Amino acid sequence: MALILIRGENNSKLLNAIADIERHAKLKLISKPKVISAAIADDIVEKILKVPLRSRSKAASSFFVKEDITLSIMQVKTIHPPAHVIVVSDEYEEYEHLDAILDECPDLEGYQSKKPANNNQQNNNGRYNNTNKHHNNHNSNGHSNRYNNNKPKSKYNNSSDNDNLSYPTQLRDYRKDYLSAD
Repeated sequence: MALILIRGENNSKLLNAIADIERHAKLKLISKPKVISAAIADDIVEKILKVPLRSRSKAASSFFVKEDITLSIMQVKTIHPPAHVIVVSDEYEEYEHLDAILDECPDLEGYQSKKPANNNQQNNNGRYNNTNKHHNNHNSNGHSNRYNNNKPKSKYNNSSDNDNLSYPTQLRDYRKDYLSAD
């Protein structure tokens, strides 16, 4: 279980960062994001990083994720959220301070957890029907509909005897007609 602190310019960026953490970093939130004071968040980050911050945040949130600290850090490194995301390790004394104040903080408004996709539903026979729209885009030949044969035909490929010709043959016929037109 890891504690994550997010600092940003506004609540919208915090919500986007949380969504990125869920969707792209694939971390599972086990607590609702809580609103914390931006000044407290800035102080915690300064103490952890041991350097003064270049800019102060205007909004901040914190929550717990299911994954351990190391995995959380590695996953957060792979995304580029619109807010500053810090994984607070339990090695820091700020972890206890932040954990203590989270109980008193209100929930972040506008947060909705990523809903799990329920594409596989069980039918009466005990089998699962895949309702994913991408798996049903096939015509009667078993080929994808995006490669259908309803494309407009050129003058070099409009007869039924030319349908089986390869591209080099069609190109040769095109060149012959083009060069003889002069």
